[in-house]
Amino acid sequence: MDSKRTKIMLVDDNIANLAMGKNMLKEAYEVYPVPSAAKLFQLLEHVSPGLILLDVMMPEMDGYEAIKKLKADDRFADIPVIFLTSMNDESSELEGLSLGAIDYVIKPFSAPLLLKRIENHLLMVSQRAKLKDYNDNLQIMVEQKTSEVFDLQNAVLSTLAEMVEFRDNMTGGHVTRTKMYLEVLLNKMVEEKLYHDEVRDWNLDFLLQSAQLHDVGKIAISDAILNKPGRLEPHEFEEMKKHVLFGVEAINKIAAKTSEHSYLHHAAIFAGTHHEKWDGSGYPNGLAGYDIPLEGRLMAIADVFDALISERPYKPPMPLDKAINIIVEGAGTHFDEALVKIFLKVTDKFGEISRLGNDEPLPLLQAAS
Repeated sequence: MDSKRTKIMLVDDNIANLAMGKNMLKEAYEVYPVPSAAKLFQLLEHVSPGLILLDVMMPEMDGYEAIKKLKADDRFADIPVIFLTSMNDESSELEGLSLGAIDYVIKPFSAPLLLKRIENHLLMVSQRAKLKDYNDNLQIMVEQKTSEVFDLQNAVLSTLAEMVEFRDNMTGGHVTRTKMYLEVLLNKMVEEKLYHDEVRDWNLDFLLQSAQLHDVGKIAISDAILNKPGRLEPHEFEEMKKHVLFGVEAINKIAAKTSEHSYLHHAAIFAGTHHEKWDGSGYPNGLAGYDIPLEGRLMAIADVFDALISERPYKPPMPLDKAINIIVEGAGTHFDEALVKIFLKVTDKFGEISRLGNDEPLPLLQAAS
C-alpha cells in the first residue's frame, strides 16, 4: 500500500458493504475495512486514519455511541467522521451532525458521489491544518519579534544605566545589584502573596528592566558633586537630590515620543520615589506610607542596602550584619514594615548578591534578569 495515501477506516457490520466500499475507494485511498465499532477502537491504537466512514446501525455499539467515544478521547477527537446510513430522516441526520459528524451520507450511494464528498472533506481538513500551521508559525514569529524588541529595549536601558554609572565611578555594580535585590524581594512577595492584588498585574520582566533607570537623573548632576571625594555639603546634597526630578523628567520625555510605555511607567516611578521614606521625611515630595508607590518602597530597601555594603569616598563598605540591622531598624520609619519582613527572609541571597562587583565579578545585566 502507498503510505502517502490518506488512510480511511470503513466501519460497517455488513461484510458485503465493506467489500463494496473498499472497491469504491481503494484506487484513491488506503482503506481499512472494520466490521464493528469495537474493532475500530482496537485498530485506532495502531493506525491513525485521515477519515472514518461510520455506519450508524450496528449491533452492540452503534455509530452514535462510537462517535461519542471518539470525541471523548483527545487522541481521536479530531478525526473527521462521515456517517453512512440507510435512514433518511431529518432527526437522525441532525443527531449525527450534533454529535460531531462532518457529513451524513445515505445508503445506497454512488461511488462518484462518495468519492467527491470524501475529497471535499479531506481538502477542508487539509486547509484547516495548513491554517493552523500558519497561525502557529505566525505566533512563533510574533513571540520571536517580541523577544527581539524586549532585548533591544533592555540593551538600550542597560547601556543608558551603565553610562550613568560610569560617570559615578564610586558606585560600580550598583545598577546590577539593585535589580537583582528587587528580583529576590519580588519572588518572595509573590510566594507569600504580599501585595498580591497589585503585583499580579505587573509584568515582572518589564519592571525589573525598568529598575535600571532609577538613578538615570544623575547624568544631569555635575562631576564635582557626583564624584566629590568626601561628604557633600548641605547645598551640594540639595543639588544631588535633584537627580530624582531630572530622572523623572528624562523618562517622561522619552515616553512622550513613544507609544510603548510598559518599561517607562515603572521606570518613572522608580526614579521619582526611591528616596521617599515611610514616615514622610524623604524627598522629593515627602510622601508617606502607602502614598509611596510600591515600586519606590521596594527600591528604597534595595538602594539603601547597596549603599551600606558599598565603599564610598566618605566611608568603607559596611559589614553585612550591620547593614541588615540598619534596614531592620528603619522598618516603620524609613521602610515599609511588611517589606522589611520579606527582606529578613532573603538576607542570605542579598548577601550573595552584595559581593558582586565588590569581591566577585559582575554578571552580564541580561543574566541578572
